[in-house]
Amino acid sequence: MILHGDEIQDVAMPGGGSMRMHLFWPAGDRRFPGILLYSEIYQVTAPIRRLAAMIAGNGYVVAVPEVYHEYEPAGTVLRYDPAGTDRGNALKIAKPVAAFDADAAAGVAALLANPACNGRIGTFGVCLGGHLAYRAALDPRVSAAACFYPTDIHSGTLGAGRSDDSLMRMAELKAQTMFVWGRQDPHVPFAGRERIRARLEEVGATYAWHELNAQHAFLRDEGPRYDPALFLQAMMLTLDFYRGALA
Repeated sequence: MILHGDEIQDVAMPGGGSMRMHLFWPAGDRRFPGILLYSEIYQVTAPIRRLAAMIAGNGYVVAVPEVYHEYEPAGTVLRYDPAGTDRGNALKIAKPVAAFDADAAAGVAALLANPACNGRIGTFGVCLGGHLAYRAALDPRVSAAACFYPTDIHSGTLGAGRSDDSLMRMAELKAQTMFVWGRQDPHVPFAGRERIRARLEEVGATYAWHELNAQHAFLRDEGPRYDPALFLQAMMLTLDFYRGALA
């Protein structure tokens, strides 16, 4: 499909200010499901834009919010270097969890108001974004969440105070979820993955679970951890998942 994108939408936030979202969607007059796509700690980098375009080109309206809009000027992209990593990790534990949730609510509302969206909403995320995609799916307007190597769910250390309630709130989850992990990912070890899966079973969640022989950030098409073959496999898993959950 031919795409519109990267187009900008600045979403007014209830507490003041705005959240910038980057939009990608197929050209033409048809309407498509919406996907709220959450980036890593580096915000909307070139690999994230390419990932968003890949998903949009398969028939979705994809919106990518800048997760640190309260702390950085609109359009800020953190570099994949030690300084960018330190800044992204610092903001991840400076921003209150309630602010992440407010962003999700605003992003979902903006997608639902988009004339190209058909009213079905899913989420997608990598790393920090995998956790945020999961939390956004606690919103009953969201039907599906694809969460790639989400950090901090198992440890409850997202946000200000490093004390989130993501595992506890899993009982509220109505959306179908898909979790994809790298077995060689040091950020979410085996015990952490087992803790998340046990909680999914405990609450009777509808979920898919995939563990691959991959490093953290294996989807990022820059750097030594990128695995092109697993990227293609992961995209097929994602698109098959969305076709079922967002039909």
